[in-house]
Amino acid sequence: MMNIIHVEDFFHPDAGYQINILPKYMVNEGHQVTIITTKMETAPEGLTSFFGKHDIENRDQIYTKKTGVKIIRLNNRGFISGRAVFSKELFKVINDINPDVIYVHGNDTLTAIRLLLKFKNKNIPIVLDSHMLEMASINKFNKLFRNFYKKVITPIIIKKQIPVIRTQNDNYVEKYLGIPLQQAPWISFGSDLLLFHPDKNVRKEFRKEYEINEDDFVVLYTGKLDEAKGGLILANSFKANFKENKNVVLVVVGNTSGDYGKQVDKILSESQNRVIRFETQKYMDLPKFYQAADISIFPTQCSLSFFDAQACGLPVLSENNNINKDRLKYDNGFTFNSADIHDIRDKVITVMNMPVDNFEKMRRNSVEYVNKNYNYNKIAVEYLNILEGEVRKVYAVE
Repeated sequence: MMNIIHVEDFFHPDAGYQINILPKYMVNEGHQVTIITTKMETAPEGLTSFFGKHDIENRDQIYTKKTGVKIIRLNNRGFISGRAVFSKELFKVINDINPDVIYVHGNDTLTAIRLLLKFKNKNIPIVLDSHMLEMASINKFNKLFRNFYKKVITPIIIKKQIPVIRTQNDNYVEKYLGIPLQQAPWISFGSDLLLFHPDKNVRKEFRKEYEINEDDFVVLYTGKLDEAKGGLILANSFKANFKENKNVVLVVVGNTSGDYGKQVDKILSESQNRVIRFETQKYMDLPKFYQAADISIFPTQCSLSFFDAQACGLPVLSENNNINKDRLKYDNGFTFNSADIHDIRDKVITVMNMPVDNFEKMRRNSVEYVNKNYNYNKIAVEYLNILEGEVRKVYAVE
């Protein structure tokens, strides 16, 4: 059994991010797991608006009771560019716990950099991961940061042979940070198949409750409705009636905020198709939305929700980028041209009008794709193998 610490700048117990799921499966494998994160009160609105700040202590306790994962929230001195500035209490708490291994989420965060500099001369196993892609690395100071990282941080990572697990099959860490790919294994995100799977009974009950006909074509969007995730692209794509044999129903699960959000709300309210809106949901409550839908859509970038949608048998429509193209090459969905509303609508119509046998095959392909490659039961073991390898390396030195 290992004593594992996960360090994450921002953690919300009701979310469905990697940090919410992976530790749970590590506990299931018999390990002692603690998440160290920041107090919610000081987190920026952009991070907290999705799930809210209220009653966090109680929600943390519920998460711990369900998963066995302990949560420690520490003071911070604020956030810079969405990155937490922990107080020195972080180092003291880690030393007091005396873990077998520290898993730091986000190799390019200020927190990861500080921990590497703090423990670079100590035999404390550290594992990092990278969630970054070039399409998401949009900052006027990104070149300065990358140069700093290459000169100061990457040499530490290489010298100590610290693994940087890539959560996307992309060469960003090597291309921009100089971290060799042989030191950066790829382990994908996945889906919690204990929650996400097809369920015809749930589909029937959900549609009955919200007066959706069985032959209505339900398109589902789950996530933030901000600019980065293409809230306006989604709204404008479903503004005009599709004028097909089936009624299109757009189910939107997610909150809006700010002036951008007001624009999204306005356009959705003017849609000529039926739009059913839901507030952001707890991760545990999301499966019924996928189980009731026909397809899932992600207007821009990539989404972790892709795997949950596919696990429930939903073909996915998503932006044409290298990650999505790789995910959708198994006859399990379609990509569309970036921000091209006409192409998005054409793809919706294409799926809606597919012969039943073809559509059902695409649904089966979606489920099989996730079951075979992205089941968190298997994924957690891959992570644990790397963590255990780092622990063994330190014991060998000692």
